[in-house]
Amino acid sequence: MSRLDRAAIAAALTEKLSATPDPEGIADLVASQGRIAIAATPAEIDPAITRLKPLSGYRWIAINGGDLFGASPKTIGTKIGIVDPTGKVLKAADLPRPKA
Repeated sequence: MSRLDRAAIAAALTEKLSATPDPEGIADLVASQGRIAIAATPAEIDPAITRLKPLSGYRWIAINGGDLFGASPKTIGTKIGIVDPTGKVLKAADLPRPKA
C-alpha cells in the first residue's frame, strides 16, 4: 500500500469506521472505537501521542503501515492503540487507568 497523507487517512477512516471530526478538536476523528489522532509521517507520531495521553476512553493513532516499527515502541505504557488507514488494528488499545 502506498503512503497516504493526513487527508487520505482521514477520508479512509471516515468511510471505514464511520468516524467524524472531533468536535473538541483534540483528536482528529471520533469513532465508536474511540478517538483517533492521525500521524501520516513518522514526525507526527510523538505529537499525536501527546495529544491523546490526557484523554479518557479508547485512544488510537492512525499511521501508514510502514511506520509501525517506529510508532509501536512509542506507545508502550500509554494504552494507546495503533490502526492503519483501512481500520485494521495493528496494536490494541486499552482503557487508561483512572487517576487516584
